[in-house]
Amino acid sequence: MTRVTSVVIVDDETLVRYGFELILGAAADIDVVATSGDVDAVETVRRHAPDVVLLDVRMPRVNGLEVLAALRQLPEPPAVAMLTTFDTDTQVVARAMESGAAGFLLKDTDPESLAEYVRALARGGIVLAPGVDRTRLFAHRPSAPAPELSEREHIVVRLVAEGASNPEIGQRIGVSTGTVKEDVRALLAAFGVTTRVQLALRAAEAGLLDG
Repeated sequence: MTRVTSVVIVDDETLVRYGFELILGAAADIDVVATSGDVDAVETVRRHAPDVVLLDVRMPRVNGLEVLAALRQLPEPPAVAMLTTFDTDTQVVARAMESGAAGFLLKDTDPESLAEYVRALARGGIVLAPGVDRTRLFAHRPSAPAPELSEREHIVVRLVAEGASNPEIGQRIGVSTGTVKEDVRALLAAFGVTTRVQLALRAAEAGLLDG
């Protein structure tokens, strides 16, 4: 049986919410359980407990980064992708992702790609719109000491930074998804972070993604 991914869309513009809901609603394995404006965003997410939240970065009354911070405090925080209407500065992207976002998408994302992005987020992947330069995001960061890693852990870190999900990593390195999950959990603890994006950023700081 196909697992259904639940989604909440947060944007201050009704038309944007309706458009995303219409696009994602066409996918049999995705259920938009609610949409919300900025003020009631956190309560809406708390009430529906979705797998994925698509969250506008710039809203007039409550900043998207503030909403993100509140969502990260939930007992079981959803995967959050930030939405914007333009190619945002890399520093803004890095700030959002260091704060716990798992992705950054443009509002004019190709409709055929949107559902796959949502699926990737639900699987634990990192999702960046084509306009966001992943190389620049993970490059030129100050060096920081890294914990001792095994060869497999080093490979897992690099694949996490590429946006691969646990099943995809398992297929790539020939181990079970459960083993990858344990590896990622251990890596998060070793680097002192709580999200896969933060893990990728810390690995970049330590020079583990070079070459």
